[in-house]
Amino acid sequence: MESRRYDVTPRNKIVRVPNRASYDEATVHAILDEARICHVGMAIGGQPVVIPMFFARVGEDVLIHGANKGRITRYIESGATVCITVTLLDGLVLARSAFHHSMNYRSAVIYGTGRRLTDPEGVEQAVRAITEKVVPGRADDCRMPNPKELAATSFVAVRIESASAKVRAGGVADEEEDMALPHWAGVIPIREVALSPEADAALAEDTTLPGYLEEFRRRVASKAAE
Repeated sequence: MESRRYDVTPRNKIVRVPNRASYDEATVHAILDEARICHVGMAIGGQPVVIPMFFARVGEDVLIHGANKGRITRYIESGATVCITVTLLDGLVLARSAFHHSMNYRSAVIYGTGRRLTDPEGVEQAVRAITEKVVPGRADDCRMPNPKELAATSFVAVRIESASAKVRAGGVADEEEDMALPHWAGVIPIREVALSPEADAALAEDTTLPGYLEEFRRRVASKAAE
């Protein structure tokens, strides 16, 4: 079954190196799901503002949480358009010439408008999705927010209305006349690594490391070895 494609419009069309562009929904979703930090771009009072945020995706919604009445949640709640970006760095591309140095990456840019989640079911889904984005399995192994904590937090969902992905993979693209230069050229792969968990100093002595954390480490290590 073919994945849905986002409509190409002047807003999301990739002009620079268009052969690296993808408007495939599955590609955009995969990049969002792997990324741990997004950057939320807004225009507040004529001033551009970009803030790094933790997030999770559920369907066509990007879920974000922040302080109740904080400027980012108030902005999103207003219905104003936001731009959300994520980038995964896969490698450093070292060319013989400074001009052709580059990076291998996967990035996604989405545009959409948001809404505040107010119904208990939607809030609970957001809490669990964001907690699971930290480490899969964690939502069932921690205390959920109490009423006081929920009252101090806003959960917002930004619906993906327009999106594009851009991917660079491969090696060096030097000019033919530079190929004989005596400079090392190639790719330095970059991978995420999860080190051994460090227990909190106040952790009860009989508390063992949960199995899902070991599974998380194995999964990260396996992906890094690809």
